[in-house]
Amino acid sequence: MPQDIDPRLLRAFTVTAEELHFTRAAARLYLAQQALSRDVRRLERELGVELFVRTTRRVTLTADGERLLPYARRVLAAQDELLAARTGEAPPLLVDLNTEGMVSGRVLARARELAPHHELMARFRSGLTAAADDLLAGRLDASFGYVGGLAPVLRDALAHQLVRYEPMAVLLPYDHPLARLPEVPLDALAGESVYAGAGNPGTAEWTGLARWLFAGRSIGIAPPAPMAVGAQEFRRVMAKHRQPVLAVVDFPVMPDTVLRPLVDPVPLSPLSLVWRKESRHPGLDALRAAAAGLAAEEGWLDPNPADLLLPLSLH
Repeated sequence: MPQDIDPRLLRAFTVTAEELHFTRAAARLYLAQQALSRDVRRLERELGVELFVRTTRRVTLTADGERLLPYARRVLAAQDELLAARTGEAPPLLVDLNTEGMVSGRVLARARELAPHHELMARFRSGLTAAADDLLAGRLDASFGYVGGLAPVLRDALAHQLVRYEPMAVLLPYDHPLARLPEVPLDALAGESVYAGAGNPGTAEWTGLARWLFAGRSIGIAPPAPMAVGAQEFRRVMAKHRQPVLAVVDFPVMPDTVLRPLVDPVPLSPLSLVWRKESRHPGLDALRAAAAGLAAEEGWLDPNPADLLLPLSLH
């Protein structure tokens, strides 16, 4: 085994392991596929092990590849940190907010104030499950969401910090019978079919939380439907299906809808800041400090314990 391994070979291996597809990995690295394959095979020769099983249908990691991956990620993270220290500049931190106008946006705004010399760029994914894949692949650096709803293999590979127990709400068509109420008792949704992202693989954690919340209450989960993007498309889909939508109290109100808090009991969704375990970045430090500061100032982690419904077993 060589004393020194070229970091370029480790990066070729890591990106290929994340994509499990040589063409996509080569595109991410701005390499020809032949050059990427050559680098991976050179690393295999130098280490004396096979890292991938390649067939005409798929690419998978071998046991040796699985063992190498966390070490390779740490080496590359350390190299990136060293280069940033040498140049005095850290790369932009890519922060997924999921939706504009939410608590995550406030945390990002505070973090930018705390780290004015670093670039924190907002991104928008549909759901933490989708964002988790991008976090592990290095396409995102941080996200927000319900960690307890992630698959264990994703949750175990990520670090997280609880930000807020978010009161949940329901988004209703403006002329829905329940829209006249200032607050909607949870059991008043009995007989309704509520949209909670069913069928969208990127929001599986939210759908799972809805199933837990509605269990035994005669509240249905709306069947899969195409995700509406943009206010006008949301208005059209809402008018067509007329289904309540499960949300949180800070969800931005859409055209021709009303947002009503859920009560009796008040269900809470645990919102966390999520990042790769090996990540090191001054912007990430600022995000964590911003989340902790806002939570302390506004009591986000100290809800009134009376009449609350919290998925502690899932958190």
